[in-house]
Amino acid sequence: MNYDETIEFLFSSLPMYQRIGDAAIKKDLTNIRLLCHLLDEPQQNFPCIHVAGTNGKGSTSHMLASIFQAAGKKVGLYTSPHYVDFRERIKINGKKISENDVVQFVKNWNEKWQTIQPSFFEITVAMAFDYFRNEKVDIAIIETGLGGRLDSTNIISPLLSVITNIGYDHMQLLGMTLPEIAFEKAGIIKKNIPVIIGEWQKQTAEVFKKKAKKEGAPIHFAAKHIFLEPTNGDILKGAYRVKMRSGEWSGKIESDLTGPYQKKNIRTVLESLWCWNNYYPDQVISVNHIMYGLKNVKKSTSMIGRWMVIRDNPLVLTDAAHNIDGIKSILPDLLKIPSKKRHFVLGFVSDKDVKKILSLFPHDGLYYWCSPAIPRGKPSLETMTAGNDLGLKGNSFNSVINAYNEALANAAKNDLVFVGGSSYVVGDFLAGMNKE
Repeated sequence: MNYDETIEFLFSSLPMYQRIGDAAIKKDLTNIRLLCHLLDEPQQNFPCIHVAGTNGKGSTSHMLASIFQAAGKKVGLYTSPHYVDFRERIKINGKKISENDVVQFVKNWNEKWQTIQPSFFEITVAMAFDYFRNEKVDIAIIETGLGGRLDSTNIISPLLSVITNIGYDHMQLLGMTLPEIAFEKAGIIKKNIPVIIGEWQKQTAEVFKKKAKKEGAPIHFAAKHIFLEPTNGDILKGAYRVKMRSGEWSGKIESDLTGPYQKKNIRTVLESLWCWNNYYPDQVISVNHIMYGLKNVKKSTSMIGRWMVIRDNPLVLTDAAHNIDGIKSILPDLLKIPSKKRHFVLGFVSDKDVKKILSLFPHDGLYYWCSPAIPRGKPSLETMTAGNDLGLKGNSFNSVINAYNEALANAAKNDLVFVGGSSYVVGDFLAGMNKE
């Protein structure tokens, strides 16, 4: 098989959450342990940092990777899902795994993994671990896929565990309350390994403290120690004044990852690096490395999908926020952007509470309803009906790119066009843009 055939084989022959939802989730770590045993335990051959959370874990992972790269490290980065190209999931110093490496991995191991009957995600995790081991990375940043306790990534022994926040998402798998969801995320806390919690949430703090105490893991809440104040940033650059703890380091930092939620993510990253420097003093990351890494995340890691400005006149912006907390974090700043009219190209997957999400959107916007091109995509007509019930008017379209093209045709130079609602909508949009 060539690369395209290999990817189609992986997509079509393995249970894939992106396509079929909950049925693709294996609620234990048996398969990934068997796969990694088959590969001679690659996850034991590189140091790593483990990142979980409801929102922000992708941005946090990319920031950490960029900073370690700035310090001269060879950095593996595993994230999910991908937007356009499967290889986005597995990168070293911002460079995607090669097509040949993907093909060879599947060719070498396909017959041997058949008795295990792994899921798509389990194979991608094993592939990443094998690749990072073979390429001898200095450190790997590993983002969980869903949850933590039973996530396939949770067989690593990290040097730091990072949990960004807890919100309502994937409740059918993780629990219906914030403490229940926090319990699943807290599963990445390991014995004697420092854990950083990005946000202080009264409903979840005790869950994390209890788990950390049980494991003897030092616990740090970033929100209690790091203080950021936005300064003169803009839509392409975030700028903040920073004070860390009792003043060990204070100053101004900039980041090329913009969007209102990045303030919290940067805070989590800064606390993580403070802990790294204190627990691993022989591997100190300098302030200059931190500042350069944050300023060049997109350049260093090839990150896409978050608060991306596609064009001006009209301003076209896309973001992968896909749940209540994520939409709440971006919408206020989105609505502050000066524009005569706002055009929203929105689509969702079927397991989201679409009415609750859409209730956050303004009635004076123009809406273009679509569906991501996956089996889990919520039909655009159903989304349109939900929008109409809430007083949000617009038409439905048979693809994301068609919805976008209509929005662009209707938009004046001083209008705003936003594309989002799902990471899969963003992926379809970016893929469609690449073809045009």
